[in-house]
Amino acid sequence: MNKIIAVAGPTAVGKTKFAIKLAKELDGEIISCDSMQLYKFMDIGSAKPTPDEMAQAKHHLVDIIDPREDFSVAEYQKLAKASIRNVLSRDKLPIISGGTGLYLNSLIYEMDFSSSPGDFSYRKELEKIAEEKGNKYLHNMLEQMDSEAASAIHPNNLKKIIRALERLKEGEGKIKKFCDIKRRTNDYDIVLIGLTRDRQELYERINKRVDILVEKGLFDEVENLMKMGLTAENISMKGIGYKEIMYYFEGRYSQEEAIDKIKKNTRHYAKKQLTWFRRYDRMKWYNISDFDSDNDAAEVITTWVRESV
Repeated sequence: MNKIIAVAGPTAVGKTKFAIKLAKELDGEIISCDSMQLYKFMDIGSAKPTPDEMAQAKHHLVDIIDPREDFSVAEYQKLAKASIRNVLSRDKLPIISGGTGLYLNSLIYEMDFSSSPGDFSYRKELEKIAEEKGNKYLHNMLEQMDSEAASAIHPNNLKKIIRALERLKEGEGKIKKFCDIKRRTNDYDIVLIGLTRDRQELYERINKRVDILVEKGLFDEVENLMKMGLTAENISMKGIGYKEIMYYFEGRYSQEEAIDKIKKNTRHYAKKQLTWFRRYDRMKWYNISDFDSDNDAAEVITTWVRESV
């Protein structure tokens, strides 16, 4: 069976560095599993691989989507699986790298995003309600019918709200949470690697990285995106680092408050990422803090992967 590698873990743990090491040692190519690095014009806040890093190993699914467009996990799954097939067809090793848990889920498990045509008249009815009463009204409808589905969908994501209401009307009952899907895909055999660090070290790396991103021009990047017409309504601008600085430009935060919020929210996000990835019982975990250096850890991880594939 075709084997692929996934390098997962919290933000700022060092996934890119280790994925590049694996790609260079094992003739692999990297497929991003990051919901922000997909977007064009969002280079600093998403901590995209640098030009030097991109030159060391071929990267897929980086810098390909206009941030003014909506993008879903279903679309990610389609693009990522196409990239996996492309890499495998050239006898190279696909290396999934990133920290977006739902994206990784879509590659590990059989998550079928196809849908039936639905009731067109009902869809039109819902669209009319949203136009007259607002998206929030429809979201409240969904909340009353299926609170779990509603909690997983942003009140402004009208397309997903309507689809969820359609599925309930079609008699599918409560929408099964994606994190509860456990049937693994048969498309390939995926080897899971989890990276972590001692909490204090990880938090220090997060704080330092935020300071570096600010020095690189994160505030200017967000300001330019706002000049392009992007607002809080765009899914891309809900990413950590973008929404806080947008609030700064709107006068809701001072510059210092915005930076502190980014650090706090990123630390909280890293904690949620670890909780998510620890659900994977086949994940091989490495605490980088246990090694004398990142290079030592990379050697051990590479040796293990070489034996596993």
